[in-house]
Amino acid sequence: MQVDWELAARIARSAAGEAMPSVPPAGLPETAAAAREQIVAATGLVPTAELPPAEWVDRGAWIDANLATMRSTLGPVLEEATGGAGANASGPLGALQNAGGAVVAAEIGALLGLFARRVLGQYELNLTDPQSPPRLLLVGPNLDRAARELGADRGELVTWVTLHEVTHAVQFGAVEWLRPRLGGALTELLGAMDVKVDPRALLNLGMDDLKALAESVREGGLVGVVMGAERKAVLDRVQGTMGLVEGHAEWAMDRAGGEVLRDVDGLRAAMDRRREGRAPLLRILDRLLGFDLKLKQYAQGRVFCDTVVAARGEDGLRDAWAAPELAPTSAELAAPLVWLARTAPAAA
Repeated sequence: MQVDWELAARIARSAAGEAMPSVPPAGLPETAAAAREQIVAATGLVPTAELPPAEWVDRGAWIDANLATMRSTLGPVLEEATGGAGANASGPLGALQNAGGAVVAAEIGALLGLFARRVLGQYELNLTDPQSPPRLLLVGPNLDRAARELGADRGELVTWVTLHEVTHAVQFGAVEWLRPRLGGALTELLGAMDVKVDPRALLNLGMDDLKALAESVREGGLVGVVMGAERKAVLDRVQGTMGLVEGHAEWAMDRAGGEVLRDVDGLRAAMDRRREGRAPLLRILDRLLGFDLKLKQYAQGRVFCDTVVAARGEDGLRDAWAAPELAPTSAELAAPLVWLARTAPAAA
């Protein structure tokens, strides 16, 4: 199945809508550089190389960056979806394959366009390609709109979001096992996808079969339809690490932000309201794509970090990054006392 990535880009830009041009705040490079030092001081994690510069981008540039990553990671898997019918199949089979590629492109484009309307910042990292340089993206039009909607000072909001994304840059720059672990999990997850669907079988589907397929898509999303049984096991293995990444970023940005921002509590409350007040359609998409898991990770991971710091101090939290086997499992993320017991220092 050849996905029409140009079509996906056009649909994404159309769905993202027009936005007023945004002028980056003065001193953005200095803000990002200061954020690095503040996060290093708060976390004790020291990246081994320079962090990517902060880029003030529009929605289109954010879409392009994410499409490039999706094309390199998902593209090869989706191209295997011909089920052995051949890339040059003609007649009904070829038409069905081409139509399938257009449908996938439309779905990817529509979803990216919707997310492009809301995302404020992103540490963009291709987990499966170590040679691909990371980027630190701040979506200017969305930050401008969020500041107005939240009644927040624009400069403070930009600094706060920059702290969050720089935390991710510090995490991946300082913890040498993090990118290979998550990249390996993503590769395994993609490998578990059962996309060897024979288009000839689809030609013989009856109306009842099509209704059942549509119901499966409604219940579990397109990803749930094509993913094999291994999906849950892979997700369970990686959930603890992702929870640590997200929760630690929440903890670190508040810890560092308290030193440089006037109203961290107000910003936190406003952003929490923004997350909880998502439109119903976006909340459904979150669930179908697994983004509801990420929202849970924000909460569970933050509680995990707070609990560990209360019990062992900030040095104890750094232990969770010391080795992959010390990272919490998904069960320990939800029950940090279990992790504390497992990693308790041996009695002298």
